[in-house]
Amino acid sequence: MFTFDYLIAALLLAAPADKDVTVGPELFGVVGPVVQKLALKWEILDPREVRYVMARPEDFSADLKLLQRRYRELAHAPPVGDCLRFPERAVVNEMLAFNRAYRQQMDARQAVELVHWWEYREAVQEADRLYQVWDNVRDARCDYYYVTVRRHALQKLRETIGPEAYYAGCLPPHVPIWRFQRIG
Repeated sequence: MFTFDYLIAALLLAAPADKDVTVGPELFGVVGPVVQKLALKWEILDPREVRYVMARPEDFSADLKLLQRRYRELAHAPPVGDCLRFPERAVVNEMLAFNRAYRQQMDARQAVELVHWWEYREAVQEADRLYQVWDNVRDARCDYYYVTVRRHALQKLRETIGPEAYYAGCLPPHVPIWRFQRIG
Protein backbone atom coordinates (compact mmCIF):
# COMPACT_ATOMS: atom_id res chain seq x y z
CA MET A 1 0.00 0.00 0.00
CA PHE A 2 1.32 3.40 -0.99
CA THR A 3 1.05 5.92 1.84
CA PHE A 4 1.89 9.54 2.37
CA ASP A 5 5.21 8.47 3.97
CA TYR A 6 6.20 6.71 0.74
CA LEU A 7 5.23 9.71 -1.34
CA ILE A 8 7.49 11.94 0.75
CA ALA A 9 10.30 9.38 0.56
CA ALA A 10 9.91 9.11 -3.22
CA LEU A 11 9.99 12.89 -3.61
CA LEU A 12 13.08 13.14 -1.42
CA LEU A 13 14.93 10.41 -3.33
CA ALA A 14 14.00 11.80 -6.75
CA ALA A 15 14.88 15.40 -5.84
CA PRO A 16 18.15 16.97 -7.03
CA ALA A 17 21.05 16.40 -4.63
CA ASP A 18 22.10 20.05 -4.58
CA LYS A 19 20.31 21.12 -1.38
CA ASP A 20 20.86 20.14 2.23
CA VAL A 21 17.81 18.62 3.83
CA THR A 22 17.76 18.28 7.57
CA VAL A 23 15.13 16.67 9.73
CA GLY A 24 14.75 16.52 13.46
CA PRO A 25 15.01 13.24 15.36
CA GLU A 26 11.23 12.90 15.66
CA LEU A 27 10.67 13.31 11.91
CA PHE A 28 13.68 11.14 11.12
CA GLY A 29 12.05 8.30 13.03
CA VAL A 30 9.19 8.41 10.51
CA VAL A 31 10.91 9.42 7.27
CA GLY A 32 14.30 7.65 7.63
CA PRO A 33 13.00 4.07 7.67
CA VAL A 34 10.62 4.72 4.78
CA VAL A 35 13.40 6.29 2.66
CA GLN A 36 15.53 3.27 3.51
CA LYS A 37 12.78 0.79 2.49
CA LEU A 38 12.11 2.61 -0.76
CA ALA A 39 15.83 2.82 -1.56
CA LEU A 40 16.07 -0.94 -1.05
CA LYS A 41 13.05 -1.54 -3.28
CA TRP A 42 14.49 0.74 -6.00
CA GLU A 43 17.83 -1.07 -5.71
CA ILE A 44 19.84 2.05 -4.92
CA LEU A 45 20.70 0.73 -1.46
CA ASP A 46 22.13 -2.69 -0.67
CA PRO A 47 20.58 -4.58 2.26
CA ARG A 48 24.03 -4.69 3.90
CA GLU A 49 24.14 -0.89 3.94
CA VAL A 50 21.05 -0.38 6.10
CA ARG A 51 23.18 -0.41 9.24
CA TYR A 52 24.99 2.71 7.99
CA VAL A 53 22.77 4.57 5.53
CA MET A 54 19.72 6.35 6.95
CA ALA A 55 20.66 5.03 10.37
CA ARG A 56 21.31 8.29 12.25
CA PRO A 57 19.44 11.61 12.13
CA GLU A 58 22.66 13.64 12.00
CA ASP A 59 23.68 11.85 8.78
CA PHE A 60 20.31 12.28 7.07
CA SER A 61 21.40 15.02 4.66
CA ALA A 62 24.60 13.26 3.55
CA ASP A 63 22.85 9.90 3.27
CA LEU A 64 20.02 11.42 1.28
CA LYS A 65 22.50 13.02 -1.15
CA LEU A 66 24.19 9.66 -1.61
CA LEU A 67 20.89 7.98 -2.42
CA GLN A 68 19.82 10.82 -4.71
CA ARG A 69 23.07 10.48 -6.70
CA ARG A 70 22.56 6.74 -6.97
CA TYR A 71 18.97 7.27 -8.06
CA ARG A 72 20.19 9.48 -10.91
CA GLU A 73 23.10 7.22 -11.89
CA LEU A 74 20.97 4.08 -11.92
CA ALA A 75 17.76 5.58 -13.28
CA HIS A 76 18.08 3.61 -16.52
CA ALA A 77 20.13 0.69 -15.22
CA PRO A 78 18.58 -2.77 -15.38
CA PRO A 79 17.39 -4.40 -12.17
CA VAL A 80 19.85 -6.76 -10.53
CA GLY A 81 17.56 -9.71 -11.29
CA ASP A 82 18.53 -9.36 -14.95
CA CYS A 83 21.84 -11.03 -14.13
CA LEU A 84 20.01 -14.38 -14.04
CA ARG A 85 19.76 -14.37 -17.83
CA PHE A 86 23.56 -14.79 -18.02
CA PRO A 87 25.93 -17.63 -17.04
CA GLU A 88 26.90 -18.17 -13.42
CA ARG A 89 30.00 -16.50 -12.04
CA ALA A 90 32.04 -19.73 -11.82
CA VAL A 91 31.48 -20.42 -15.53
CA VAL A 92 32.35 -16.82 -16.40
CA ASN A 93 35.57 -17.07 -14.37
CA GLU A 94 36.64 -20.06 -16.45
CA MET A 95 35.86 -18.21 -19.67
CA LEU A 96 37.83 -15.18 -18.52
CA ALA A 97 40.80 -17.37 -17.57
CA PHE A 98 40.73 -18.86 -21.07
CA ASN A 99 40.50 -15.35 -22.53
CA ARG A 100 43.64 -14.28 -20.62
CA ALA A 101 45.52 -17.42 -21.68
CA TYR A 102 44.54 -16.79 -25.30
CA ARG A 103 45.62 -13.15 -25.03
CA GLN A 104 48.95 -14.17 -23.51
CA GLN A 105 49.51 -16.59 -26.38
CA MET A 106 48.77 -13.86 -28.95
CA ASP A 107 51.14 -11.47 -27.14
CA ALA A 108 53.90 -14.07 -27.26
CA ARG A 109 53.34 -14.81 -30.94
CA GLN A 110 53.23 -11.10 -31.75
CA ALA A 111 56.73 -10.69 -30.33
CA VAL A 112 58.11 -13.60 -32.36
CA GLU A 113 56.17 -13.58 -35.63
CA LEU A 114 56.85 -10.02 -36.72
CA VAL A 115 55.44 -10.61 -40.20
CA HIS A 116 52.00 -11.05 -38.68
CA TRP A 117 52.45 -8.46 -35.93
CA TRP A 118 49.41 -6.44 -36.98
CA GLU A 119 47.09 -9.46 -37.00
CA TYR A 120 48.21 -10.49 -33.53
CA ARG A 121 47.76 -6.96 -32.30
CA GLU A 122 44.14 -6.99 -33.57
CA ALA A 123 43.57 -10.39 -31.93
CA VAL A 124 44.83 -9.00 -28.60
CA GLN A 125 42.54 -5.99 -28.90
CA GLU A 126 39.56 -8.21 -29.72
CA ALA A 127 40.35 -10.42 -26.73
CA ASP A 128 40.50 -7.33 -24.51
CA ARG A 129 37.13 -6.07 -25.76
CA LEU A 130 35.54 -9.47 -25.17
CA TYR A 131 37.14 -9.62 -21.74
CA GLN A 132 35.41 -6.36 -20.80
CA VAL A 133 32.03 -7.77 -21.81
CA TRP A 134 32.51 -10.93 -19.78
CA ASP A 135 34.01 -9.03 -16.86
CA ASN A 136 30.77 -7.06 -16.63
CA VAL A 137 28.84 -10.34 -16.59
CA ARG A 138 31.08 -11.58 -13.78
CA ASP A 139 30.53 -8.39 -11.77
CA ALA A 140 26.78 -8.60 -12.27
CA ARG A 141 26.74 -12.23 -11.10
CA CYS A 142 28.90 -11.56 -8.04
CA ASP A 143 26.56 -11.92 -5.06
CA TYR A 144 28.91 -10.30 -2.59
CA TYR A 145 29.08 -7.05 -4.57
CA TYR A 146 26.62 -4.37 -3.57
CA VAL A 147 23.47 -4.19 -5.65
CA THR A 148 24.54 -0.80 -7.03
CA VAL A 149 27.82 -2.21 -8.38
CA ARG A 150 25.97 -5.11 -9.97
CA ARG A 151 23.44 -2.79 -11.61
CA HIS A 152 26.26 -0.59 -12.97
CA ALA A 153 27.82 -3.72 -14.49
CA LEU A 154 24.51 -4.67 -16.09
CA GLN A 155 24.14 -1.15 -17.48
CA LYS A 156 27.63 -1.28 -19.02
CA LEU A 157 26.92 -4.73 -20.41
CA ARG A 158 23.67 -3.58 -22.05
CA GLU A 159 25.44 -0.54 -23.54
CA THR A 160 28.26 -2.71 -24.87
CA ILE A 161 26.31 -5.54 -26.48
CA GLY A 162 23.14 -3.60 -27.27
CA PRO A 163 19.62 -3.91 -25.85
CA GLU A 164 18.46 -6.62 -28.25
CA ALA A 165 21.30 -9.02 -27.43
CA TYR A 166 21.13 -8.07 -23.75
CA TYR A 167 17.44 -8.86 -23.33
CA ALA A 168 17.82 -12.05 -25.35
CA GLY A 169 20.71 -13.09 -23.10
CA CYS A 170 22.98 -13.43 -26.16
CA LEU A 171 26.61 -12.76 -25.35
CA PRO A 172 29.52 -12.68 -27.76
CA PRO A 173 32.10 -15.45 -27.41
CA HIS A 174 34.67 -15.00 -24.65
CA VAL A 175 37.52 -15.16 -27.18
CA PRO A 176 37.59 -14.16 -30.86
CA ILE A 177 36.72 -17.62 -32.16
CA TRP A 178 36.57 -16.28 -35.71
CA ARG A 179 40.38 -16.20 -35.53
CA PHE A 180 40.73 -19.90 -34.71
CA GLN A 181 41.96 -22.06 -37.56
CA ARG A 182 40.26 -25.31 -38.43
CA ILE A 183 42.50 -28.31 -37.90
CA GLY A 184 42.01 -31.43 -40.00
